[in-house]
Amino acid sequence: MNAGLKITAFAAGLAATFGTAYGVGKGVGPVGEDPAPARHESHSEASPSPEKGGGHQAAAGGLQISEGGYTLDLQTTSLAARARTDLRFVIRDDSGRAVTAYQREHDKELHLIVASRDLVTYRHLHPTRAADGTWSIPVDLPRAGGYRVFADFTPAKKGAANLTLGADLAASGPYEPQDLPAPKATAEVDGYQVRLDGALRPGAASELKLNVSRDGKPVRDLQPYLGAYGHLVALRSGDLAYLHVHPNGEPGDGKTKPGPGISFSATAPSSGTYRLFLDFKHDGKVRTAAFTVRTGTAPSPEGTASHEEAAPGHGH
Repeated sequence: MNAGLKITAFAAGLAATFGTAYGVGKGVGPVGEDPAPARHESHSEASPSPEKGGGHQAAAGGLQISEGGYTLDLQTTSLAARARTDLRFVIRDDSGRAVTAYQREHDKELHLIVASRDLVTYRHLHPTRAADGTWSIPVDLPRAGGYRVFADFTPAKKGAANLTLGADLAASGPYEPQDLPAPKATAEVDGYQVRLDGALRPGAASELKLNVSRDGKPVRDLQPYLGAYGHLVALRSGDLAYLHVHPNGEPGDGKTKPGPGISFSATAPSSGTYRLFLDFKHDGKVRTAAFTVRTGTAPSPEGTASHEEAAPGHGH
């Protein structure tokens, strides 16, 4: 499965002091369109391997609420932290009509990512679409603060490009800012250890390889999840520029093994710090390992990366 690379400043201000309340009023809503369009790569486009010196010119996705004649109409713009709430939205075309036909990509019509502005909380969700085009899924966000919602989809219209649209979401409650976890080469989740090898490079393709083990033994029987042995999402710290990266190879192609290694080709749209979230499936459950990386440098082998709130509540 080939790599496809996909990334508004949060309009509602965060509370200025540690431990203060993050309030949500009726004035909080989706932000407007950014002035500079972001080019977005289709998942289906070929991505040459980094070993051959190829690769896409990186594109920042998810920074816009509207692109290519389509708009993300986020109908739930605020909710309370630690309270299960239906998140609802509609994708509208340039006539304002709700889109009701999509191409299926990676077994789904639409992939939804919800991430906190501090990149500690992460959810990869698959909402349900009603006949009128309204998408919905229950979410339970653990902490107050600013979040970004990303809708990754391709309309069924002939010749339509894959798009990633983004909008802001606010969660009310006592707000305590958290620092971005330090770069580490190993993350642990549910007794699994995932090691990251390779460095993310700005403007050039590079290989990122993630190796999964449990109790010190390599996991060689990863299960296909959404048509792959792993899915990797990268978000840039600061503006949450979005990259959706898929692995080199796929189950059943005669050469891709079900672990322990999962290889990805990725290109960063710029220098900076990124948070990587790897979804993988084993023993019938999807888990998420999270890493902090800085472009141009491989993470330190010492220590274990915190996955904190990345893993729970996938909603798959």
